[in-house]
Amino acid sequence: MTKATLLGIWMDHSEANLMEYSNEDMVTNTIKSRFTQEVKEESINKGESGMHAKEKQLKTEYFKEIAKVIKNYEGVLLFGPTTAKMELVNMLKEDHHFDKIKIEVQQSFKMTENQQHAYVKEYFSKQYIY
Repeated sequence: MTKATLLGIWMDHSEANLMEYSNEDMVTNTIKSRFTQEVKEESINKGESGMHAKEKQLKTEYFKEIAKVIKNYEGVLLFGPTTAKMELVNMLKEDHHFDKIKIEVQQSFKMTENQQHAYVKEYFSKQYIY
């Protein structure tokens, strides 16, 4: 049996911290949304509908960037304090490339990097036995 490839992602609407679960030291890679406060202020000057269109476009790009990484894993834990994780899951459900990937969603609070690592290790150590 080959070792499962497992990924923990702590995310909100501004950034996603990706942590691969393994026996080695955990490393965090971060993907940041390009919809920043500065972009929001610039786009709101063009009208509220323009701001919402820009937000939707950049959120979709952010989720697609995360999805590209998720494709390489067998199991994924999405956790974080906002609705971003469910928005991502809903987008992934529309793409059959993700049908065989086990994706679990859990609500959590804002966490330090060490807390995120501990959360991922605890979750996967209970779910998967090597």
